Amino acid sequence: MSTPATLPDLGAMLDALPHPAVLIGLDYRVLAANVAYRERYGELDLRKGLHCYQVSHHYSRPCDQAGETCPLKNSLESQQPQRVLHLHYTPLGEEHVDVETLPIRNSDGAIAYFLEILRQTDAGSSRVEGQGLVGRSKAFNQMLGLIERVASSDATVLLLGESGTGKELAARAVHDTSKRTNGPFVPVDCSGLTETLFESELFGHEKGAFTGAHTRKIGLVEAARGGTLFLDEIGDIPLALQVKLLRLLETGTFRRVGGVEPQQADFRLICATHRELAAMVEEGAFRRDLYYRISAFPIHLPPLRERGEDIPLLAESLLLRLGGERPMRLHAETLNCLRSYRFPGNVRELRNILERASLLADGEVILPEHLPTECRCGEARPTPPLFAGEVQPLREVERLYLQWVLARHHGDKRALAKSLGVSERTFYRKLQALEESTQAD
Repeated sequence: MSTPATLPDLGAMLDALPHPAVLIGLDYRVLAANVAYRERYGELDLRKGLHCYQVSHHYSRPCDQAGETCPLKNSLESQQPQRVLHLHYTPLGEEHVDVETLPIRNSDGAIAYFLEILRQTDAGSSRVEGQGLVGRSKAFNQMLGLIERVASSDATVLLLGESGTGKELAARAVHDTSKRTNGPFVPVDCSGLTETLFESELFGHEKGAFTGAHTRKIGLVEAARGGTLFLDEIGDIPLALQVKLLRLLETGTFRRVGGVEPQQADFRLICATHRELAAMVEEGAFRRDLYYRISAFPIHLPPLRERGEDIPLLAESLLLRLGGERPMRLHAETLNCLRSYRFPGNVRELRNILERASLLADGEVILPEHLPTECRCGEARPTPPLFAGEVQPLREVERLYLQWVLARHHGDKRALAKSLGVSERTFYRKLQALEESTQAD
């Protein structure tokens, strides 16, 4: 491994990077930070031997022991660069950061340090005042990470999810963070296109092409030139018309209705649907070749019931967006009712519920009685479970939960044992077992 005397040179090299960057040792300690990092996140007292997880997350343990993906651990295991979207603490509060971890090797070829480059993402926000996509849950971050990865390319994106999950907001986030951001964003509701209007709306028409065509009309494909064409509910396009869309995508050209000269198309395609397109292909209701053409990069938008921890943030953000003459807020019991509701209409339904409740409330506080009947709850219900997915052994769940608690608890162990409802002796025995299992891993 290189000696510490080489660190000043490596630290100085970081300043050549335009993005915030830090040099991290194998023990997770931050060894150097570049000018861009210090300007954005503040000065670091490197003499304190701060760990990266302390600085970025205020954790007392590595990210993977706190329910997060740890790019350093993954990079060490795979011997390859890693990239992940994290929530980082900043002087302005928590924000989504695209973290790229690059291993640096010594003369023997062994990993000696990690270079971590941090890029703030504008695709979504974790703050109440954020516009567009807002959230901080694991499911939301996974979706946002995929948007961040695909945005800079021209790859076709297929947004999959239930109605009301924010597919148009996601499409706009892809467009706004792409190289086509200065071009137009043209949304098309495919469910509203009849067979007779399809070609005319998408490709435009020449003067006199049909009765009523008094002037030349520019179609939506042409209007999207240099930007993004967003085909919402693409699963609703009739089978007979799908071949015309496929031809556009395969040739990159089209003709206006009544026209002769082919026109060159220039747009980035984003599609969305709430339907199961793969099942429709097997049933013969959607063309297989078109499906493969548009599904180059699928992104699943999680339903709100899988983002339970985002509900308080979303509710506050939506109330702020709704505006009005009175600043509205939720009563604690009202928030409990919302947390326990399934939201079949997802974020769109949450917005409608809050708008209605704001009108019914006489004061500035939204009470449970202002909610629709189906949302009300007689008593406070527990928040959604911490763990979801496959069933795990209880011992493993306890181990993971203990790691999660330890990473976030900054008080003494006696108080933590009391909060967990166990004796100090039992608590320390569990801690010892945790340490042994961690070392074994």
